[in-house]
Formats: sequence, C-alpha cells, structure tokens
Amino acid sequence: MRTRYQRWMFDWETRLTMRDTNRVVRSLDWGLEWTKAWPVSINGAVNPVAEPERYLSTLSRAIVAESDRFYSYTRPTDFRLEQRIPPAKPGQTPEPKPATFLRFTSPVQTPYPENNLVNARWFPARGRRAVVVFPQWNSDAESHNALCRIFNFLGIAALRLSMPYHDVRMPPELERADYAVSSNIGRTIDSTRQAVVDARCCLDWLESQGYTELGLMGTSLGSCYAFITAAHDHRVKVCAYNHASTYFGDVVWTGQSTRHIRAGIEGELTQDRLRELWLGISPMSYFDHYQRHSKKSLVIYATYDLTFLPEFSRLIVEEFKRRSENFRVCILPCGHYTTGETPYKYLCAFHLARFLSSAF
Repeated sequence: MRTRYQRWMFDWETRLTMRDTNRVVRSLDWGLEWTKAWPVSINGAVNPVAEPERYLSTLSRAIVAESDRFYSYTRPTDFRLEQRIPPAKPGQTPEPKPATFLRFTSPVQTPYPENNLVNARWFPARGRRAVVVFPQWNSDAESHNALCRIFNFLGIAALRLSMPYHDVRMPPELERADYAVSSNIGRTIDSTRQAVVDARCCLDWLESQGYTELGLMGTSLGSCYAFITAAHDHRVKVCAYNHASTYFGDVVWTGQSTRHIRAGIEGELTQDRLRELWLGISPMSYFDHYQRHSKKSLVIYATYDLTFLPEFSRLIVEEFKRRSENFRVCILPCGHYTTGETPYKYLCAFHLARFLSSAF
C-alpha cells in the first residue's frame, strides 16, 4: 500500500510541476554587474573578468563571513498605505472591495522600476503580534491570502510580502518570476539580498505601528528568505518554515521544478560548484547567526517532495536538534506542490496556525 501511495503521489506531484509550459531555459550568466552595488567585496583579490567563477565563489564566502553587513540596509522614509482592488486571476472576478497594501522604496535598487517598489498586503489585527509572510516562488497576488486571514482570526496581524520580481513587482518582459531564481548567478544572490532587506523593512514598519511580538512565515523559496532574515534580525521571535532545505544550489540542481535552470548550466557547472557559488544565500550557512537570539521555530517538510528533497529537509532538522534549538517538526504525507492541494493544504494550514497561535 505504501508503494502504491508513493507512486500515486509522485505521479500527481510530477503532473503539477509539468503544468507550467512557460519555463525558459537560459544559459549560464555569471551576473558580475550585480556585485558592484553589494556592501561586501574581496578588494581585487581575484580578477572577475579572468576568473568569474573563482571570483564569485570567493565573494560568496566573504558574504557568509560578513553577512551582517551584506544584509544591512538604510531604513526607508516613504512607508505608506495604499487602497486598491487586488488583481484577479484570468477568468476570475476581482475582489469587490479595495485591499490595503504597504508600499515603500526597496533599499536594494535594481534596473527594474516595478521591482524597486515593495508591495505587501496588510491584514491588520489588534494586539502586538504580527507576522511577515513570504509566499512560494512564482506566487501570484492571491497566494497565502487565505492563510493570512486565518492568522487574523487568531489575533495575529499579517503582512504578506510580494517577493522580488513577483506579482506587481514583475518586469513586463516576464511571465514568471524568473529573475528571482535563475541561471544568472549574481542576480539570484541580489534577489535574495533584496528579499531579506525588504522583509526587515517590513519589520521596521510593524514596530512603528506598535507590534512588538514579531514573526516570519515562509513557504518554499520564501522559507529560505525567512530563515536568512531571522538569522540577521534580533526582533524575530517566531519562525515557521513550510518546506525547508539546506543549500540553495542543491535545491536548484536536484529539484523537479528547477530542472530548466539546471538545463541551462549543466555542462558549465557541477552541483558542488553551484553550491559553493550560492553559499551566501543558503540557510545552512547561517545557523550560527540563527542561534544568536532566542526564537521558536517550526519546520514542515513533505515525505514525497520532488522539489525540496526530503533528505535535505532532514539535514535541517538534524542541525536544529544538534544545536538544541527550540523547534517543532511536522512531516506531511504529500509532496511540494501537492501541499497546496486538498486535503493537504488544510492539514498544512492547521499546523501553521496552531504553532503561531501558541508560539508568541
């Protein structure tokens, strides 16, 4: 029975990852131009033009060593709330009432004006508890809104962040959030830095509104962003990671949903070399930082995940155990994409809601 269930789940998971037909295979691009604005450098130790891979690998290790500087920022001065009708999916009716969105200029600037204006839908609640929500990669404007309403019901305010290159932040030439994770090494690092910095700015705004008990909740790519944010911001006391993994490069290399990225770089790089290039944006690099401040954590992973392979998630759990961190583990009997399908989405939401309601 277990084998039949596994085969059924793998088939379902594969169908869900194959339904998008607009994945684009792009060739490897070192993205050296993105490194020029970073606050961490290696001071000419390696010639980037002559040895781009060695340069980026060395720089990535420097980012880990100086990550507090890399993920630092200047607090925005243009926080504002806007009322607007949220965009609807094709064929669906827009919401009848305007929603409230927090907008501000991202401290991390890119060549794309749309991406430089941060967008976060605001779900207010009375009290002092609030959570910043990171949806999954390629999430649309509706993703995780229902979850935010559940948090509201529990008395927890939620600020649902549109991650870099997602939703209204997507440049017009894209159909997917390809610039967030791609075969462009430098741009992918920059996107992660921007996501972390934007989330820390959201925490600034929540503090200014009187919220003192602050948390983060992230799904898939969002869980990576949430972990790195929590590791670098002492204000975060509660963290929920819905699908967690170790190294950014390993996920991209082995994941079913990133096979098009691997197709663009395989032959130019290996899994080990890609892991090295993206050490600076990998959760596994920052457990020492994570331990600097006390927090409660929830790690959720799925038994039949073909995108964040379960062996990587188990390594994260083992690292939490080894460090005696205050955490819980939830293992779902589904896969990565099927977590968003009935009945598993309700099971996942239950575990997230139960944890956040008690952890603050």
